[in-house]
Amino acid sequence: MPLQITGALGDPDLIRLPWEVPLQDWPQRHLVDLPRGISRHVVRFARLSGKVYAIKEISERYAKREYRLLWDLARLDAPSVEPVAYVAGRENGLDAALITRHLQFSLPYRAVMSGTLRPDTLTRLLDALAVLLVRLHLNGFYWGDCSLSNTLFRRDAGAFAAYLVDAETGEMHPMISEGQRRGDIDVAHTNIFGEMLDLEAGGLLHPSIDPMGTAEDIVARYHRLWDEITQSEIIEEVDWHRVEQRIRRLNLLGFDVAEMMVRRKVGTGRLIVRPKVVDAGHHQRRLLRLTGLDVEENQARRLLNDLDGFRVAKGLRHEDEAIVAHRWLAEVFQPTVEAIPAELRGKLEPAQLFHEILDHRWYLSEEADADVGLATAVTSYVDNVLVHKPDEKALLPDEDAAQAAEEPPAVSGGLRGAGEAAQ
Repeated sequence: MPLQITGALGDPDLIRLPWEVPLQDWPQRHLVDLPRGISRHVVRFARLSGKVYAIKEISERYAKREYRLLWDLARLDAPSVEPVAYVAGRENGLDAALITRHLQFSLPYRAVMSGTLRPDTLTRLLDALAVLLVRLHLNGFYWGDCSLSNTLFRRDAGAFAAYLVDAETGEMHPMISEGQRRGDIDVAHTNIFGEMLDLEAGGLLHPSIDPMGTAEDIVARYHRLWDEITQSEIIEEVDWHRVEQRIRRLNLLGFDVAEMMVRRKVGTGRLIVRPKVVDAGHHQRRLLRLTGLDVEENQARRLLNDLDGFRVAKGLRHEDEAIVAHRWLAEVFQPTVEAIPAELRGKLEPAQLFHEILDHRWYLSEEADADVGLATAVTSYVDNVLVHKPDEKALLPDEDAAQAAEEPPAVSGGLRGAGEAAQ
């Protein structure tokens, strides 16, 4: 079978990569060095036309399967990497390959660590992983291999947002069964216990962190969140405010409630109330609607808080929300991000930069016992904090300089469009 690339390709140059060569032997001119997690397969990052793609060498059966599962997750807006294509029919009996788009500003959990993994950092990683697993289960997705290693993390205003990066063992169902859900939790417990033991053996685990306690902690965090989202609540009719309180709690967790199921408990004056949660992203959607900024959930909450503060400070309480948001974007957010030197903007994404500047302003103001202002905070943050941070964006060298004089050899085969079945 000749070489075939099946997918929603945005870059036809993908077919010109050296698919006849094993991935581990690809010339450096095609690759970019980025932090990689632990994987049972060979994974490389290729640079094309200013974009970075993750390429995983895997059998054709699993490449097709994972590609389709990732598309299913994308259609559901679940937090996962974006599928691009899968490659079959490589020469010399080489395995197929799965191509996904590199998730900008994301890091594997080992790259999040600085020296040893501190307890507070681990707590934030586990929280993010619990939210990810709950979101997947709400969408009917059984992961089958939940672990820190199969997850990418993006900074999210003091917390982390987690993304599924490996769906090889996953299954999509109309609704996940209780057995599948508990099976996923058992796998997560086992995998995370093993990962903590591995870190401990390498001297990368803080002495106060217990591997078994950590594995049990992720299970407890998951169950607390799942129960908050799905459990029925029995209330007296006069206590309807408790329903409103629960909706607010779910909104704070980032979940929207589409409707409430309410029925009377037989033989009593009590009501059984169960919320129907539709999806995470409550604050994300509001910020996107108001400003066009597409950011993580906690970042959105922080930016919305600043927007609300701007409304009060400017005496705009009675002004239309969309008009206030436009002014805040033009007068506060954009000037702050643009004040960062261009060569330093790749270190963090704009929303995270803005969040950290707000934090820095707060600390400076506490020390000065007076508001130092945003301009002073930006200057101090750049000079004393940002310059020391590593780049978290995939920074690409100049494409012309990166390309070798000799073009890569052409490969035989055709380019297939999205939706076409592989033969």
